[in-house]
Amino acid sequence: MKLSSPARRALASAGYLRLEQFSKLTEAEILKLHGMGPKALKQIRQALAAKGQSFDDGS
Repeated sequence: MKLSSPARRALASAGYLRLEQFSKLTEAEILKLHGMGPKALKQIRQALAAKGQSFDDGS
């Protein structure tokens, strides 16, 4: 997964370093991070799907 530099910095500064961590978060939580946008969210969603995982649905 090749994220933009701002997206990588946003995730790293929030402590998200492993793909598996995103399955415990909602898409809305990720989008709140400064530097994260729809393209980065889509890339993360696709990487999770490739491993049979997804974002938390918030319920």
